Amino acid sequence: MQESGENYLETILILHNRQGYVRSIDIANELEFTKPSISRAMGILKNDGYITVEPSGNILLTEKGYAKASAVFERHRLITQFLEITLGIEHNLAEQDACRIEHIISEETFHKIKEYVQSH
Repeated sequence: MQESGENYLETILILHNRQGYVRSIDIANELEFTKPSISRAMGILKNDGYITVEPSGNILLTEKGYAKASAVFERHRLITQFLEITLGIEHNLAEQDACRIEHIISEETFHKIKEYVQSH
C-alpha cells in the first residue's frame, strides 16, 4: 500500500475515535484535500477491501482496514514519542516527522523503537 493510502486509513481511524463517525467531507477537512480527491481515494480503498461506505455516507473500516490503520497509527504514536524522549523534539515537529518516517522505516527498526519507548 502506498503512503497516501496509509494516511487515509490512519485519518479515518483518528476521526472515528474522535467523533464516532467519518464522512468524506470530514477527511477532506482534516487533510485539507479537495472532496474529489477524497472520493477517488475512498473508491480505491473500498475496492481494495479496506473500507465500506454506508448509504448515509458514513465510512467504516473493515477488519483489514482497521488492522492496517491501527498499525500505521501505532507507528506514528511511538515514533513521535521516541523523537520527543530521545532527542527532545517539540511535539508538533515530532508528529510531522513521525508522519513521514512511519511509512519508510523497517520493521526491525520500528520494533527497537517500540522496545525503547515502552521501557522509558
